[in-house]
Amino acid sequence: MINRTFRSAHARFDASQFGAMFAPRKPRHPLARIAVGLLGLALLAALLVVGVVVGTAMLALGLARRLLTRRPSAPARGGAIVDAEYRVVDRPAHTLPY
Repeated sequence: MINRTFRSAHARFDASQFGAMFAPRKPRHPLARIAVGLLGLALLAALLVVGVVVGTAMLALGLARRLLTRRPSAPARGGAIVDAEYRVVDRPAHTLPY
């Protein structure tokens, strides 16, 4: 019953013609295939180089900013001393209620 319902829903909402319009196709000519492959590799290399350059620039700017900005020195602690007593509490043997 459920299988028939989904099979008919698939046939009703089939969008393969719409998806085929945007699917990339390989050219048939061997030289065109090589040219498209080399173009893809060049695009991949360019994106990789741009990513490395942008990442390096971000790291360099962050380090330069950290070196050039002055941090405010920590305020000196006041002369007030807090005195307290501490007690070590043992862990219970069993943490579960049963």
